[in-house]
Amino acid sequence: MAALLAFLALAPLSHADEQFDFASLNIPADGRIVVPVVEGESLSGIAATIDQRTNGALAVAAAEASFLGEANATVTLYGVAPYSRIDLIGLGTETVSRAAAENFGGTAASLLAETKGGSVQILWDVASADRDATAARVAFGYLLRSYRFDKYQSDKIDPDTRPVVRLLSNDNSQATFEGDLKHLAAGVFFARNMPSEPANVVYPQVFVDRAKELFKGLDNVKIKVLDEKDLQRLGMGAHWGVGKGSSRPPRLLIIEYMAGGDSPPVVLAGKGITFDTGGISLKGNDGMWAMKGDLGGAGVVTGTVLAAARRGAPVNVVALAALAENMPSGTATRPGDILTSMSGITIEIISTDAEGRLVLADAVHYGQVTYKPSVLIDVATLTGSAGRALGDDYAAVFGRHDDLIEQLTEASNVANEAIWRLPLDDSHFKQIKSEYADIKNSGAGNPGASVGAAFIGSFVAEDQAWAHFDIAGVDLLEEARPTVPKGYSGWSVRALDEYLRRHHQR
Repeated sequence: MAALLAFLALAPLSHADEQFDFASLNIPADGRIVVPVVEGESLSGIAATIDQRTNGALAVAAAEASFLGEANATVTLYGVAPYSRIDLIGLGTETVSRAAAENFGGTAASLLAETKGGSVQILWDVASADRDATAARVAFGYLLRSYRFDKYQSDKIDPDTRPVVRLLSNDNSQATFEGDLKHLAAGVFFARNMPSEPANVVYPQVFVDRAKELFKGLDNVKIKVLDEKDLQRLGMGAHWGVGKGSSRPPRLLIIEYMAGGDSPPVVLAGKGITFDTGGISLKGNDGMWAMKGDLGGAGVVTGTVLAAARRGAPVNVVALAALAENMPSGTATRPGDILTSMSGITIEIISTDAEGRLVLADAVHYGQVTYKPSVLIDVATLTGSAGRALGDDYAAVFGRHDDLIEQLTEASNVANEAIWRLPLDDSHFKQIKSEYADIKNSGAGNPGASVGAAFIGSFVAEDQAWAHFDIAGVDLLEEARPTVPKGYSGWSVRALDEYLRRHHQR
């Protein structure tokens, strides 16, 4: 219980208030149980054992429901003595991977969302599971899916009514959950919370304040904040140009987590538009409410570093959250204006609604010259084009360095957050040439996602290992996934975390 209370104190607001308990695998005598089922004509493994305890009633009930254990298929049975409730979740016929274990846990959470009091006992003993498909991963998936954002609702779920989730397994993975995965969940929750908040509550300075509070007391962390005067002093005309139309001035939040010795850091730069009206190039009303979520990239990079710092990862990583509110006013940047970026590259503004690439232009340049990173990655809800190309199954990734893209793709697949590479070549850079400045920020035609990537890439040295994540298609999900409820997903925290573990931890 002490570990649980410590976690709740550290976790962000509006997280899932779940209590987890790990114990060795002993078949429960009664109560609520969740049972994994490998696909087949007859029950096997732990499911067969439970069937014996029910004197064959479980197999009969499963057959009546036409349940064979197909991957992610479910059936819920009540009153099959001696159990009050049995949830069967299919695993399919393939080897059970880490992602499948997480999906199993998330599916269990969705089935049990309305359950109150007592305990839920999840039996995890699967012969076909690989060594990473542990009970800790099941708990992690359960926790991720249990997330909710009910902060502003009168009818909140009372955390005291939630059942204890008891993981029954012999894989001894509790320490992995307690010392690692619950901190990764906290990073994901931050990345979900920030876009879920309304823009009248969260604006650049509030984002800074929330982040500072979460990092308070963590070792090897330094936080710096560049305000509007600093942005102007440093010549960050692109970032300042986006934020100067708002009464809530822009910020560049810099979070350094240095626990990896003398190695150069990985720099993660995130687009943090706390509300995007489109500026003078005003958007239509339909869907504008969702522009409170245009800070998703900043949430992701901050959440990724938060996860690393909380678990004490031996890595050097820096988050740059480029924060601004894009508003129309008498002081706002206009179409046709020319801005000078920190790099000295001049930018003709064709549309003030192409603002995320502007704040990132200064952020990625600042990250390069300040930290000389081994790898630079930016994350942004940048273009609708990425979503139209890939739907909500993949985030788009772009870059010049094939080995880096391959590493990121592999890490993303393992982390259950798929990405897909889209093209970036010389033609996309040629499209953004301007007649009046060095480059223009919009109006360059199709393909929009590649053109947006080329704009950001114009501020990255060609020999700098760099990748651009466009998460616009996956940041806000209309339908729940096994480990992601409907709403803002925090997509890419898990992928970036896995990449850091594989390629940058000492």
